Amino acid sequence: MKTRIAVLISGSGTNLQSIIDRSESGDLPAQVVCVISDREKAFGLERARKHGIRAFLVNPKDFAKREEHEEAIIRLLDDNRVELVVLAGYMRLLTRHMLERYRNRIINIHPALLPSFPGTDGYGDAWRYGVKVSGCTVHFVDEGCDSGPIILQGVNPVEEDDTFESFRERGLKLEHKVLPEAIRLYCEGRLRIEGRKVRILEKE
Repeated sequence: MKTRIAVLISGSGTNLQSIIDRSESGDLPAQVVCVISDREKAFGLERARKHGIRAFLVNPKDFAKREEHEEAIIRLLDDNRVELVVLAGYMRLLTRHMLERYRNRIINIHPALLPSFPGTDGYGDAWRYGVKVSGCTVHFVDEGCDSGPIILQGVNPVEEDDTFESFRERGLKLEHKVLPEAIRLYCEGRLRIEGRKVRILEKE
C-alpha cells in the first residue's frame, strides 16, 4: 500500500517533479494525491495537473488569519486522506494549529546544511558567507524556522571554479535525490524521533 502524500509548494516545483517521477516509476512507495500552493502562478500546480494530480490554490490573501488559511489546507488534506505532508519550496512558516494536526507527519527540504543558514535563501546565504561545503537538509517540521529534527542531509562541496549558478544547480540535483529518499524512509516506517535526533531503523 502506497503512502498518500500531499506536496505544498510556492514555486516551480522541481522537487515535486522528482517525487512524482520516483513515485510513477515504482521506485517510491508513495502516491502524490494532491498538490497545494499559496501562489497562483506557481508552476508546480501545472506540473501536478500534467500528471493527473489534484492541484489546489489556497491563497493566504483570502483569509484574515494564518490559522484560517491553514484550516482550509487541513480540510483539503483530510478530504484527500493525506498521511504525509511534504513541504517542497513552500515559503510559509506553519503555525501550531496545523502542526498539532499533523505532528511528526510534516517534512521539509531546506537548501543548506542546517542548523546553518535557515530561512528563505539558503543557497545565497551559504554562497555569500564563503563556505567550502554546503548541501541540503530534510527535517521534520516544528514551530521554529527550519529547526525540526533532521532526517537526512546531502553534501555539496563548493568547487574553486564554481559560480553561484553552478553551485545552486548542483545543489538542486542533490535535493532531488535526498528528499525522495527521506520520503522512502518515512513510508517504510524506518524513522524514529528521539529528542533532537532521528534514528533510521534497519529495513525489516
